[in-house]
Amino acid sequence: MSTLPRRLLAEGLGTTLLLATVVGSGVMGVALGDGNDAVALLANAGATAGMLYVLITVLGPVSGAQFNPAVSLAMALRGEQSVRDAVLYAAVHVLAAIVGVLLAHAMFDLPWLQSGMQVRTGTSQWLSEGVATFGLVLTILLGATHRPAALPALVASYIFAAYWFTASTSFANPAVTVARSLTGTFAGIRPEDVAGFVLSQVAGVIVALGAHRALAGKGEPTG
Repeated sequence: MSTLPRRLLAEGLGTTLLLATVVGSGVMGVALGDGNDAVALLANAGATAGMLYVLITVLGPVSGAQFNPAVSLAMALRGEQSVRDAVLYAAVHVLAAIVGVLLAHAMFDLPWLQSGMQVRTGTSQWLSEGVATFGLVLTILLGATHRPAALPALVASYIFAAYWFTASTSFANPAVTVARSLTGTFAGIRPEDVAGFVLSQVAGVIVALGAHRALAGKGEPTG
């Protein structure tokens, strides 16, 4: 394989495993939590953070371990990734995320084709997604600049925290949002709520890029 196909394979594999973790741990958390949403969310957050640490560590050297069109957008706007590659990454992210949801359904013997039922709309939810994505992108940019070796732990830690401090439980990822509209489980979102989340996520990327530029300072390296 050429470099690009290898990178796309890594992004696809990582995104599939990430979504299987998000949805599967939600199903398991609900089953074992006996109706306790706090237990389910703790299981969901912990499993997702753990999987992110692993995936970024092992696949980062291959593809950059973005697993997120919002991150690809940020890299393209910063000139660190071509527009073509960012679009290809994003397409793979969405397709692989859907595969990950189907995989989780299959592992738990659930109907493969579902529709999200969790209501996630309104100003507080949109603000939460903007904040969640802002923090994630800023963590990645600053971490890559100042603590690149710690980036897997930084991202995993941020996502774990954001599951709890944001009202939306921190999707922070357009591909994740689209894919989670295809599950009626704990991790789901209604299809009609997807657009609001994605727009908020894009806004979070733009604000994060501005914040990173301001923090880096004029004349200092930004990447």
